[in-house]
Amino acid sequence: MMWLWLCAAVLFGAVEAVTAGLVSVWFAVGSVGAFFAALGGLSITLQLVVFAAVSAVALAATRPLVARFGKSRHVPTNLDRVIGKTAQVSEDIDNAAATGAVYVDGKTWTARSACGEAIPAGSCVEIQRMEGVKLFVKKSEEKAEVVS
Repeated sequence: MMWLWLCAAVLFGAVEAVTAGLVSVWFAVGSVGAFFAALGGLSITLQLVVFAAVSAVALAATRPLVARFGKSRHVPTNLDRVIGKTAQVSEDIDNAAATGAVYVDGKTWTARSACGEAIPAGSCVEIQRMEGVKLFVKKSEEKAEVVS
C-alpha cells in the first residue's frame, strides 16, 4: 500500500501543478500522511482514516490563506472615476443615428443614452456605465454647473 499512497501523492501533486487553482494539494498532503501510516504498518482502514483526516486538516489550515490571496482584486483605473459623475452633453445624443458626446473631467467622450431617449446638447447627464470608450448616460434633473 505504501507505493499506492506514494503514487497517489505524485498524481495529486501533478494535477495541482497543471490546474489554475488549488484543487488537489490537500489530497496530496493526505496521501503523504497515509503513506507514513502504511509505512508504520497500520491497516488499510486506518490508512484511509489518516488520508481523510490529514486532507481535512490541510484544507482547514490553508482555507484562510486561500480566501485571502485567492480573491481577485478589482483595481479601478482612472477611467472608472467618471462613472456616477455629472457631465454636459456637447453633441446631441441620438442612439438611432449613433451620435453623441459629453464633456466631463476635461475630456470629450463618445456617449449614448442608457435608456434610448434623445438628449439635446447642453443638457446635464449622469454617467451610468462605460463600455469600451463609450459612456452610457441618463438625463439628470440637476441644473447645476458641471465641474470639469
